[in-house]
Amino acid sequence: MDTQEYARRRRALMRMMGEDAIAILPAAPHAVRNRDVEYPYRQDSDLLYLTGFPEPEAVAVLVPGRDHGEFVLFTRERDPEREVWNGRRAGIDGAIERWGTDDAFPIGDIDDILPGLIEGRSRVFCTMGRYADFDRRVMQWVNDVRGRARSGGHAPNEFIALDYFLHDMRLFKSRDELRAMRRAAKISMTAHERALKTCRPGLPEYALEAEFWHEFRRNGAEPAYGLIVGGGRNACVLHYVENADTLRDGDLVLIDAGCESDGYAADITRTFPVNGRFTDAQRAVYDIVLEAQRAALARCEPGRHWNQPHEAALRVLTQGMVDLGLLAGPADARIEDESYKRFFMHRTGHWLGMDVHDVGDYKVDGDWRELEPGMCLTIEPGLYIPAADDVPVHLHDIGVRIEDDLLITKDGSENLTDGLPKAADDIEAMMRG
Repeated sequence: MDTQEYARRRRALMRMMGEDAIAILPAAPHAVRNRDVEYPYRQDSDLLYLTGFPEPEAVAVLVPGRDHGEFVLFTRERDPEREVWNGRRAGIDGAIERWGTDDAFPIGDIDDILPGLIEGRSRVFCTMGRYADFDRRVMQWVNDVRGRARSGGHAPNEFIALDYFLHDMRLFKSRDELRAMRRAAKISMTAHERALKTCRPGLPEYALEAEFWHEFRRNGAEPAYGLIVGGGRNACVLHYVENADTLRDGDLVLIDAGCESDGYAADITRTFPVNGRFTDAQRAVYDIVLEAQRAALARCEPGRHWNQPHEAALRVLTQGMVDLGLLAGPADARIEDESYKRFFMHRTGHWLGMDVHDVGDYKVDGDWRELEPGMCLTIEPGLYIPAADDVPVHLHDIGVRIEDDLLITKDGSENLTDGLPKAADDIEAMMRG
């Protein structure tokens, strides 16, 4: 992402904040996996959105109207001894030269410097409630300023959740962001095709997962979330991530997998037969889900409200449940009493961006938000039918979900993942090679 893109975002946020405000954003902390081992580091999405800075132990500060520069970064200093062990650091000079900061200071000096930046500001914008330890530090810095009141110091009197402005900004994607999302979608689609062509009875689920890791890493990307490869009954577990069972002849396999590229996520789900051919029962369920997705996609356009795609998919799915003998009709009554939730228990989509379940309000002033150009979302209806005494035997352990990534445009929508086959005949043809 170009540094000018980050600068543009900071300017837009500061215009909304006003010149009597200050914004304080912490880097994500390290997460310990086990003794002497940490999880791979991923920067906090808000700080990444505004700065692109990838390192831990950092705090970004925006100070509108500050004479010596509005963008201040506290970060780790260069340390040759630690860099031998843990990799190179940007340091103070690197933060200015590479990341476009107006001022940079050692993170160890933040307690001495930041209260001075806060002093004279009326409002503090911060990421309240996300990092409890950092929230306490912010309060301590503000209290330090309050302690100077007798000498004329002026402390902020208002705290505002940074989400209020920043997450609305993140909801609307720029050209650079869409370029990253299209790349993530392309890599993810290629990985799904690899898995589809590799699949056969007797393989462990993790063998298909490995195809995704291979394709992601060879393209400089990484999984955007825990990959789901669920065969048979495992497809009926929404967030199944063990990926340890053997794929069986006659079962379906559901794969929910997408990569993150340049900080932006793809999120794709496809379901297909392990042996390359749907049974009649599997195809009946699959075609209902595909019809539901098409009904939802048709309602992804400007002026529609957020819930309309879900409502369209729900009507198709519930009627399908009645037709399959899973529910007793009429379908409208089953929607009213929510008995459909036994087999379709989630919403039809979510916002997509830097986070796979991205930020942004779904309702505004109590009403469903209208879809607008620049918004990105997923459409992912499903049916999940675990074995049960009151379920027809031929439908036991069939789980199907179909998910694509959508960009709302001025004329309708663009399906970023439409290049990956999803009609049953097309899937069978691809699996035959």
